[in-house]
Amino acid sequence: MPLAIVSLGILFLFLFIVFFRFNAFIAFILVALGIGMGQGMALEALVDSLEKGIGNTLGFLVLILGFGAMLGKLVAESGAAQQITNGLIRIFGVKNTRTAVMLTGFIVGITMFYSVGFVILVPLVFTVASATGLSLIGVGLPMLAALSVTHGFLPPHPAPTTLSVLFEADLGKTLIYGILVAIPAILISGPLLTRFLPKVQAKPLKEFMASKTFTSDELPGLATSLLAALLPVLLIGSATLATSFMEEGTLIFTCISFVGNPVIALLLSVLFATYTLGLARGKNMDSIMKIYAEAVSGITMVLLIIAGAGALKQILLDSGVSDYIGGLLQISSLSPLLIGWIIATLIRFSVGSATVAGLTTAGIVLPLVQTTGVSPELMVLAIGSGSLMLSHVNDAGFWLFKEYFNLNIKETLSTWTVMETSIGISGLLGVLVLNQFL
Repeated sequence: MPLAIVSLGILFLFLFIVFFRFNAFIAFILVALGIGMGQGMALEALVDSLEKGIGNTLGFLVLILGFGAMLGKLVAESGAAQQITNGLIRIFGVKNTRTAVMLTGFIVGITMFYSVGFVILVPLVFTVASATGLSLIGVGLPMLAALSVTHGFLPPHPAPTTLSVLFEADLGKTLIYGILVAIPAILISGPLLTRFLPKVQAKPLKEFMASKTFTSDELPGLATSLLAALLPVLLIGSATLATSFMEEGTLIFTCISFVGNPVIALLLSVLFATYTLGLARGKNMDSIMKIYAEAVSGITMVLLIIAGAGALKQILLDSGVSDYIGGLLQISSLSPLLIGWIIATLIRFSVGSATVAGLTTAGIVLPLVQTTGVSPELMVLAIGSGSLMLSHVNDAGFWLFKEYFNLNIKETLSTWTVMETSIGISGLLGVLVLNQFL
């Protein structure tokens, strides 16, 4: 009976989002309430579970996602993203433009939300392709592969960060493992894959060309731009590696752990960027704070969707559904990582949103993480890989790509959908390989 109730709940989640066009947050709450009632929970207990799930999930994430959004927005608004693109092309040369743009997508994508990164970087891709005479698809897909991978695999992006919190995974380890899995996934799904895709002639509309192109005098330095964009990764990653060789409880261990805490690392990065990309470039504090306010307002709905997923997770736990499903899944001879990937893939194909797919899967497979001894960090990455699979017409990213590159449905399916699916498969293989060494 619990399995039938959850299956019906996921079906209604699909119907609410895809057919009735409900906001994902409202859909999550309605499905959570329905599952709780179906399991016979008392009405007061239902409300308590909703409050607990939302509170426990958002408490840490508001800080991470808020600071991450601020940093990403300033990197874009200051011209640092354009400088990174220009600088890497100078370093790698015109012949290796694809590699330079791909690296830009990865570096900028670490702190910039996917939709923001897309809107900022794709017009730059158009400009670069026009100047070099290279294929738009050949230049654009490697960059978008890098953006997709950071969106699905790496904190501080919403889904991997939320999954890390729900699974009690170490964010530093998730980031390091995620980078190890991300590099081959990007190389396979970007520059390698584009050699075998059908030849598609993209003809972007003029209104999608770069609306704001900074002059060389307006751009911050390349070293400053790179450091500002990568500082959270450097602080979190370095602290995770350093503390693994130190004795707990010592003063230096405590200090490094503090600086490497994701919240503190992102706060320090925002302060660094505020000066180097803002005040030092002639911006006043009011204009910088306005950029930050716009960044935070842009993630409000993302936070609500995450809150809804947290509520659903808590209802699954408190109603006993998670324990029941966990018992069933443990009978399977499949790897827990593969189970997580398959469930995320099915929900992604049905619902469209990678974030919704990842967060919904988390509530279902949470018992596996708690009882099987599987690495919670690798489970985050396995679900992240599945959540990127099989993007098609119910995914907003599909339409962003189609409209910006001015393609038809068939051309978008043969390029974008194949690229996203390649990332999902490559990511899973990377996770399974890494699992053999941990």
